[in-house]
Amino acid sequence: MVYLKSSEEIKKIKAASLAVANGLKKIRNAISIGVSLKELDNIAEQHAIQSGGKPAFKGYRSYPASLCVSVNHVVVHGIPDDYKLKDGDIVGIDYGIVLDGFYGDSAITVPVGNVSSTALKLIKITEESLLKGIDQAIPGNRIGDIAHAVQTHAESAGFSVVRNFVGHGIGRRLHEEPQVPNFGPKGKGLKLETGMVLAIEPMVNEGTYETVILEDGWTAVTKDRKLSAHFEHTIAILKDGPVILSFPE
Repeated sequence: MVYLKSSEEIKKIKAASLAVANGLKKIRNAISIGVSLKELDNIAEQHAIQSGGKPAFKGYRSYPASLCVSVNHVVVHGIPDDYKLKDGDIVGIDYGIVLDGFYGDSAITVPVGNVSSTALKLIKITEESLLKGIDQAIPGNRIGDIAHAVQTHAESAGFSVVRNFVGHGIGRRLHEEPQVPNFGPKGKGLKLETGMVLAIEPMVNEGTYETVILEDGWTAVTKDRKLSAHFEHTIAILKDGPVILSFPE
């Protein structure tokens, strides 16, 4: 069941989303050659607590960390470890905070040092795909309009869109209905209504869209081990269209 949010609930989701956005800004500033993934995770955990909330992911289905950190060919759900970032890496940071009973969720992909032109293009196209999907989040449109906008932009640049991970509704729970795929025909799926709050999150691959889950049960990698990028915003659908709740101050 899709739960439409009141203006007061949207304000609370925005507060959580803003905390996430400001945390991502701190993490982005800390990303550099030689920084370990665990160091980034520690920044995220401390920021959530300092914001008056707590990390949304830690303990969720027994997930062990505050961040999902996905380097190079890791698509999503990479568990932070002692790996130190190297020149030429790209790193996806997925972060959530629960604050006052409501969730915010956002993701960015950041280049480390001097990265390849292909990696820079992949990052750029993935973020653009997210924004094009958000533009379709208008009352009366369909979920498929978001999905189609993401897919066509990514594929027009020669990339592929991951199919077995999707965006989602968000609010009092981290994952709510509806699911928001990043591929499919426009004009199909659930009709969008004022009061929906969605986490839209394209995952775009350099090569095949196929993914494999590693033995830890979490880490998803590209089947061909080529690069992947990930961007996400929490948005509210208002009568005049979409509003991004997870922009930093």
